[in-house]
Amino acid sequence: MGTLRKIAELAGRWFAVLVLLGGVAGLLAPAQLAPLAAHIPLFLGIIMFGMGLTLRGSDFALVAKRPLAVLIGVAAQFLIMPLLAWGVSGVYGLTGMALLGMILVGSAPGGTASNVIVYLGKGDTALSVTMTAISTVLAPFLTPVLILWLADETLDVGFMDLFGSIVQVVLVPVLAGLVVRAVAGKFVEKLLPYLPLVSVGGIVVVVLGVVAANAETVLSTGLLLALAVITHNLLGLLLGYGAARVAGLDRAARRAVSVEVGMQNSGLAASLAASHFTPAAALPAALFSVWHNLSGAGLATWWARRSETR
Repeated sequence: MGTLRKIAELAGRWFAVLVLLGGVAGLLAPAQLAPLAAHIPLFLGIIMFGMGLTLRGSDFALVAKRPLAVLIGVAAQFLIMPLLAWGVSGVYGLTGMALLGMILVGSAPGGTASNVIVYLGKGDTALSVTMTAISTVLAPFLTPVLILWLADETLDVGFMDLFGSIVQVVLVPVLAGLVVRAVAGKFVEKLLPYLPLVSVGGIVVVVLGVVAANAETVLSTGLLLALAVITHNLLGLLLGYGAARVAGLDRAARRAVSVEVGMQNSGLAASLAASHFTPAAALPAALFSVWHNLSGAGLATWWARRSETR
């Protein structure tokens, strides 16, 4: 078990690199790996169950203790990123499934790796965990509304279709993880060091499948879409930090809000694309998954060094 724990630690430390390698593998072996795209909802459910195991009821108590910080963070999450997705897509001239994919990413809740990034960047980890939990619980209600508002009105999908998918692959697994931890806390505590293998492995598989299913599109138009994704993420990090600063939150809280806003649950976006639209609509999510882990890791490193020099 000691060896497995070391592997889990390495997986968490080299998360961004592993996701990047997954994208490269998807381009190199598209025929063999494309079938994985059909199982994205299953892998996301496993990731969300693992996330639920890391949560406790006390993680939601911060809402009562620091309501302003949580409110500012969650409001920024569901306002900044969806509107940025729509605006950035317009600037880069994205239409069709590319536009829809950007909106799917922007309308998703906070990313599953955000808590680790905040911790490494000397931010307010408790606030980050609470924001992730709250935005995940709200996602079945808010994400469908945002998608249907910002995307093409002729989408052949309704609120209840999107709501049902998010409940199945996000809310139910997270709540199941919470219940399991509440019932078998001591056993789950022993498993926590190994959970990075679940989240990292699941996200790598999602990226493998999406990139492989869209290999030709990535090679032909991927640069423009990649630039849009990078712009979306960087502006989200910047505006999230700015919103927290305007609200008067301290530096650690500003870092938490920045990361929670800028890092999205791209796995959910890919799952919705695979379930209700086309593989092409999942491509922005795959690119976002690769990039936001790289940018998040870089930002955390920079913040940590700044904290050590002060």
